[in-house]
Amino acid sequence: MKKVGIVCCSNGQTQDMKPVLDRLQLFLRQMGVTPVYSDYIYSRDSVFSGSAKERAGALMACYEEEDIEEIFDISGGDIANEILPFLDFSIIQAHPKRFWGYSDLTTVLNGIYAKTGVSGVLYQVKNLARCQEKKRAEEFEQALFGQDRGLFSPKCRFIQGEELKGIAVGGNIRCLLKLAGTPYWPDMRGKVLVLEALSGGTPQIVTYLNQLQQMGVFDQVQGILLGTFTQLDREEPHLLAEDLVRRCGGERIALARTDEIGHGYDARAIQIGQKIRIRR
Repeated sequence: MKKVGIVCCSNGQTQDMKPVLDRLQLFLRQMGVTPVYSDYIYSRDSVFSGSAKERAGALMACYEEEDIEEIFDISGGDIANEILPFLDFSIIQAHPKRFWGYSDLTTVLNGIYAKTGVSGVLYQVKNLARCQEKKRAEEFEQALFGQDRGLFSPKCRFIQGEELKGIAVGGNIRCLLKLAGTPYWPDMRGKVLVLEALSGGTPQIVTYLNQLQQMGVFDQVQGILLGTFTQLDREEPHLLAEDLVRRCGGERIALARTDEIGHGYDARAIQIGQKIRIRR
């Protein structure tokens, strides 16, 4: 049986999420996977399942436990970045296990990559218990056991340019920018910047994009892969995320979009810190 760690580095899970987590456990066991749950899963005080140090300790325990092969974070929200100062990056580098998470876990994925070079996966494992598309569960199982890369191959369409080629960094745009000015910000030079968002209408997305532009990011990266922008796409479908990016990044930068990276339950995955190559 393959053993995996289940952690909650961002907002604690509410009790109404328990049926989803029960279904997730069933799915994993049916795949021949034994989940080992952190003691800090459900919220106890406001959004906290434990202190930053306790949540970081639970994550570090997964890296230190030899039998645990993969680590899945089932949370999201706002507070994952407070664990970063409590992580022992030398241990993570010595035990380079894949950390899976999305949304607010963008901070942890990119922080780990920036400090260690260890790659992780932008993906929410709870999707297994919520997605109606059987193919995604099959792709996940194949990816977990190294049998196929379908989960890591989202269908893309090019907006401009011919190719995206480089190491992928990024994730949720709002959460990525929490790392700006910190030691956990990844080197953007020559990278493929992945950006998606759950919340944020036009004013918020424009603000985030201009911050990236003013930091020089669009001059450093090789290209940009846009996922879904849930609120923007729903509320203002006439204002496309790619058009907002071109206002800041210009027409030089390679730019592609996919509907299969983001907060949808049927989303595929991107490996942060790994090379990707997408051609028109």
